[in-house]
Amino acid sequence: MKLTELKGVNEKRAKEFLKIGIADTADLVRYYPRSYLDMTSRVSVREVFHNDTALLACRLVSVEPVRYTGRVKLVRARLEQNGDSFSAVWFNMPYIAQKLKPGEYLFYGRVQNGYGAVSIVNPSFEPLDKNLRLKGLVPVYPLRGSLTQRIVRNAVSEALRAESLRSVIPVELQKKYALSPLKEAIWTIHAPKTQNELKKASERVALEEYFTLISAFRLMKGDRTDARLRRYTVTEQEVEEFEKRFPFSFTAGQRAAVRDVYENVTSPVRMNRLLQGDVGSGKTAVALAGIYMPMKSGFQAAYLSPTEVLAAQNFALLKKIFPEYRVGYLAGGCTAKEKRENKAALAAGEIDVLCGTHAVLQHDVSFRDLAFCVCDEQHRFGVAQRNLLSEKGENPDMLVMSATPIPRTLSLIFYGDLDVTTIPDKPKERQEISTAIISERKHEDMLEYIRKEVRAGKQAYFVCAKIEDDEGQITSVTELYERLRGALPEVRFALLHGRMKDKDKTEIMSAFKRKEYDCLVATTVIEVGVDVPDATIMVIYNAERFGLSQLHQLRGRVGRGSDKSWCFLLVGGGGDAALERLTVLKNTTDGFALAEKDLELRGSGDFLGTRQSGKFLTELKNLRYGAEVIFTAKKLADEAFERRLDYDEIRRAALGKYESLKDVVLN
Repeated sequence: MKLTELKGVNEKRAKEFLKIGIADTADLVRYYPRSYLDMTSRVSVREVFHNDTALLACRLVSVEPVRYTGRVKLVRARLEQNGDSFSAVWFNMPYIAQKLKPGEYLFYGRVQNGYGAVSIVNPSFEPLDKNLRLKGLVPVYPLRGSLTQRIVRNAVSEALRAESLRSVIPVELQKKYALSPLKEAIWTIHAPKTQNELKKASERVALEEYFTLISAFRLMKGDRTDARLRRYTVTEQEVEEFEKRFPFSFTAGQRAAVRDVYENVTSPVRMNRLLQGDVGSGKTAVALAGIYMPMKSGFQAAYLSPTEVLAAQNFALLKKIFPEYRVGYLAGGCTAKEKRENKAALAAGEIDVLCGTHAVLQHDVSFRDLAFCVCDEQHRFGVAQRNLLSEKGENPDMLVMSATPIPRTLSLIFYGDLDVTTIPDKPKERQEISTAIISERKHEDMLEYIRKEVRAGKQAYFVCAKIEDDEGQITSVTELYERLRGALPEVRFALLHGRMKDKDKTEIMSAFKRKEYDCLVATTVIEVGVDVPDATIMVIYNAERFGLSQLHQLRGRVGRGSDKSWCFLLVGGGGDAALERLTVLKNTTDGFALAEKDLELRGSGDFLGTRQSGKFLTELKNLRYGAEVIFTAKKLADEAFERRLDYDEIRRAALGKYESLKDVVLN
């Protein structure tokens, strides 16, 4: 159903919804709240301790004109509550001043109480409208543009009445396992009365989504043949000799992984293997050893990377390690002439290994004899994309790699068709990275430390969650870039984010590696694979917004040289729960242990990660549920397929949703 058919949604408003990925009512009912305001927890400003987060109902008296203090833009409003006067302050969010008018509001944020002055800093807010029933748990949605909480709440309510929301799970299984109606669960998520009610509803919706996803995986896997069509002639001794090309000795884990790959490619069955290892465990070296095997046997190989920055880095490495072979490169930043020449050479068999990004998957890219595929950082690629790569050869061997550790229990469900190799150890040369949680009052001290380290020739990363502010909740990377340039004028800063052209990103990253810049201010585009030995400091703003596994990935961008390295975690909110999680990261360097802990603390929705694309993850990222939901979904899917319950309906729904996602990704 079109959004414009809803009461209160005209064409202009529908376009605003489209900006946040909502095209129709089916999208809207699955646009779940990011949090809830508990109306029973409203407090008096007199009761709030310094640095506590509070929900305050008060009257906005006036708003001062935007002030500029150096590069900082300051908005200040005067508030009153039961005769007490205090202020609300927003930093570098000048647009806030236009949204505030005198009247009754709810403010939610961190309260500062020092030197006799009380203020609530960077709070979210909404009018206490008399027509808005603010009782119990009130949903808070991510917003953008002119959308307000009231607009979204009203539109969601209308959409829920219009959508049928049928479950894909067979009715027989719904009855057998006493599952609540799907529509009732989705409605509850948008309007819960209690936390317990919300938890049960989130688990029911998550069960539905995982059942659909696991069913899609099962259907896709069922069409695959695993017969080997090529015979490799490379010998085990030649593979052992190849390892000597590297300037370091392989660890026991790396050697075991290479042995697994060799046994696969010399068996009658094609390889379909997941290689996972912690940050810095040496997966790339194992992948290169794997690529050597088909090339030594006279076949072609492909190395697929998720970003042009990483692809360019891998291309340089391939040329260095394989001087006797022809290495090709194909990415969005290549010129039209380069693309034509590489595609022609590849089809003619004049390129032995092709390194590139998603450009490798285009329909006009053809290999003469593709035998071996490497998919780097597999969580950035979907099943469909890996299949597209496989289809460019006749049953080629597939090695997918992940530095994002997957708890073993989950990998058995999602990668049940894959053989899994884990590299448990790290190269001896890798440095341990110290991690510190930095409070706001220590921010200046941290910058001073970085200033000294830069003078000594070191480099640093500054990472933000998003490019633009989300209701003032997350530090903007562009704002941070300007602030840091003002605070450290003698330091050479570069800016890097996902909306830049691939060519520009590659140039900036290369310049940073050449030390033309001292510090790089970036989004999580630098998360995977980037290797800069002189980078010894990683600063992560709003660290509470990331999962532990993702933070561990970011931390792994430093500590790649011989010097002491630090990871600084800056907290913008989240209270005690956020500090608990970050303390786990501070005290743990084992990525697999962190993945299990992340699953335990935040649930599978957060484990999957917010940086991933696709509606599936967008829907579930705000829900809280445990891993047992996934196991239940697997059990239901197994039973449904074994008994062929509603098979045609499941196939239509599961593959229909899979096709609509284009890129089902797992972290």
